[in-house]
This record gives sequence, C-alpha cells and structure tokens, in this order.
Amino acid sequence: MDRNRTHRNRRRVLAWMHFFGLFIVMAIICIPGLWIVLNSFRPTVEIMAKPPVWVPSFTLDHYRAMFGGAGEGGVPVFHYFRNSLVVSVTSTVIAILIGMSGGYAFARYKFRFKGGIFVGLMLFRAVPGVALSLPLFIVFARVGIIDTHFGLILVYVAMNVPFTVWLTDGFFRQIPGELHEAAEIDGCTRWQAFWKVEFPVARSGVASAAIFAFLTSWNEFALASQLTRSTGSKTMPVGLLDFTAEFTINWGGMCALAVLMILPALILTFIVQKHLIAGLTFGGVKG
Repeated sequence: MDRNRTHRNRRRVLAWMHFFGLFIVMAIICIPGLWIVLNSFRPTVEIMAKPPVWVPSFTLDHYRAMFGGAGEGGVPVFHYFRNSLVVSVTSTVIAILIGMSGGYAFARYKFRFKGGIFVGLMLFRAVPGVALSLPLFIVFARVGIIDTHFGLILVYVAMNVPFTVWLTDGFFRQIPGELHEAAEIDGCTRWQAFWKVEFPVARSGVASAAIFAFLTSWNEFALASQLTRSTGSKTMPVGLLDFTAEFTINWGGMCALAVLMILPALILTFIVQKHLIAGLTFGGVKG
C-alpha cells in the first residue's frame, strides 16, 4: 500500500515538473510576442527607456497615428490588409488544389521517375526565398508582372506546392486503398470515390496543409519586399518598412502594425485548431 502511494506521489511530482518545465519554455518563447504587444501601447519614451519598462502607460497614439490620426498622414493599413488577404487566400487555394492532386497521385499511382520528381520538388522547396529574389525580379520585370498581385501569387504558389504535396501525400498514404475500391464497386467513379470517401477522411490533414500555406504567404517578407513597390500591391509585412526613416525607426508604429498583422493569423489558428491538431496527429495512432 505504501509502495503504491509512493509511486503515485512520484508520478504526480514528475507530472508537475513536466508541466512547469513546459510552462517555462512556452513563457520564454512568448516573450518576444508579448514585448511587441506591450510596445504598441507604450509611449516612445518608454520604448527607448533603459532599463526596460514592463508595465506600460497605456496609450493608443501609435494606432491613431497609423490610421491617420495625431496629425500624421497614417499608413494605408486597409490597402495592405486587402493585398495580404487577396494574395494569401488565392495562393493558398491554388496551392492546395495542386498540392492535394499531386499528393494523391504520389500516394496512389505508380509512374516513371516518381521518386526523382518527388525529390526534385523537395529540393526546390529547400531553396531559400532570398536566393530567388534577384532572378525573380529580373524575370518578372521583363514579363511585366512585377508589382502585381498575380506575380506575388505565382511566387507563393510555387513556394507552397512542394510542401502541400509532401504533406498531403503522407495523409493519403494513411488511408487504406480498399476504401476507394469499395466505393468503385458500389458504383462510384474514381472522382466520386475521391471526393465522397477519401477526401472526407483526409480533410483534417488537408486543412492543416492549408493553414501552413496561408501562414507562409501571410508572413513572407523577403520576396514581397523585392517584388512590390506601390500601395496597390504591398502586403502587411512590407508595410512595416513605412515606419523606417533615414535616421530613425518608429518602433511604436511598427509594433502596432505587427499586432494587427498577427491578429488574423491567431484568430484563424484558434478557429481551425481542432482540424490542425487532428491533421498533425493523423495516422499517429492505429487501432
């Protein structure tokens, strides 16, 4: 009896230590984000103060200035938000459609050079975006699609397709092939078997791939800063440069815009977190 109680107490202590360790790690990870939020509500004097001021004198001056108040011209936030939304949503939808089709083909069919094509896609995804910025700028300038939504969407689709192919390929491999065979025996075409039987099973995995693709497009800066110039095409990450001058940086305004940029991503993640967790753990437990 004493031995069982000691064992339970030990497990309880280990569980609390594990929880406390995770809390400390998460707190360290979240400190930069918390600091950005606090700076968006601080006066400029407190932002530059040394030692740092942890409890800010809350002010909305940075947000008012950003939207055209406080005697300043403001930043075209709504234009940047619209550009980011159009580019991110469109590129995500196209990348998911192409990536899901490619992932299904790699998971279900056998064809020549299948392994080489798959490896080639993964190697293309490994190339950093900064290395592609100059070649893309030259090509887009000659074609005439620089500083346009179409050019940025094209780039983001190319960036996200290899990742979505790899991710959805793993999800479709977890689905038994007997499912679509049974559906075809019941009278479904291959297309109907996919949409009515296989896609609902892998829906959570596809949703998680869509979330990652959207966040990649929403937060991307390196390529967008090189391929966009005007207010009609700049995205929100590029809009952060509006707060930099020749000799000064408006840290408060930059943090305020960063908060507005983070909010949609957080809201989306909270809304679809059920699908995200289910997609990431898909196939992890077998009965």
